[in-house]
Amino acid sequence: MNILVLVKQTFDTEEKLVIENGAINEDGVEFILNPYDEYAVEEAIKIKEESGAEVTVLTLGPDRSENVLRTALAMGADKGVIVELDEEVDEYTLSKYIVAAVKDQSFDLILGGNMAVDSGSGQVAIRVAEEMGIPHVSTITGLTLDGNKATVERDVEGDVEIIEVNLPFLATTQQGLNEPRYPSLPGIMKAKKKPLERLSVEDLELTDIDVTVRTSVQDQYLPPKKQAGKVLEGEIDQQVKELFRLLRNEAKVI
Repeated sequence: MNILVLVKQTFDTEEKLVIENGAINEDGVEFILNPYDEYAVEEAIKIKEESGAEVTVLTLGPDRSENVLRTALAMGADKGVIVELDEEVDEYTLSKYIVAAVKDQSFDLILGGNMAVDSGSGQVAIRVAEEMGIPHVSTITGLTLDGNKATVERDVEGDVEIIEVNLPFLATTQQGLNEPRYPSLPGIMKAKKKPLERLSVEDLELTDIDVTVRTSVQDQYLPPKKQAGKVLEGEIDQQVKELFRLLRNEAKVI
C-alpha cells in the first residue's frame, strides 16, 4: 500500500502575530507542522506499522518548509517531496500543483489535515481529491482498512457517521483520530538520511491557465480588543431600557 500525506508549515499557534500592511510579519515567528496534519501523519505511520505501507509526505512552500517534512520523516514517514513555492497562491492553484507533482505515482490512500490553522479554509485536500477523481471523506475520527475497502468514522453534530468507501480515496483528519507521537532521537537521526525530492513550479509543466489564481486575500487584520463589560443596575424595566439603548446606540446591533 502506498500512502500520500499532504502537510503544510504554519506558524506556531502560541506565537503573537503582528500584522503589517495587511500581511503577517514573519520576522522571528516560529513555524511548525500544521497541528491537524500531525493526525494525518500519525495515522499513515500507524498503517505502515500494521501493514508495511510506504508513506510519502508532500508539502509546498519556501525552503523553510523542508522542516515539516523532516518532522514527518522523523515520526516514521519514508520519503518527502517539496514543491518550492515562494509566492502566495490560492487553494485552487495549490491543488493543481499537488496533483501535478504526483501525477506519475499511484496512491491507495491520501491523508491531509482538516484545515490549516493559518488560513482555516479546509479546501486544498478536498480539491486534490476532486482533481484526481477519487472519493473523499472529511474530518474523520476513525479509519479501518480491509482489503480495498475502508470504514471511516466522522463526527456529525454530536453523533457519529460511519461511511464505507473503496480505495483509493482521500480523507482529512481531525482531533480524536489518534494521538500524534513525538519524533524520537533515533527517528530524527534517520530522517536526515531519508530521500527528499525537490521540485520547482517549472518542473510541474502546468499551463498558465492551470495556475491562474482565482481568489486573493485583500486584507488581514487582528480582531478589536475586547472592552470591559457593563453591569446594569436599577429596576428590571430600567435595565431593559438601558440594555436596549446600548444595543441600539453603542453596539449598533438592533
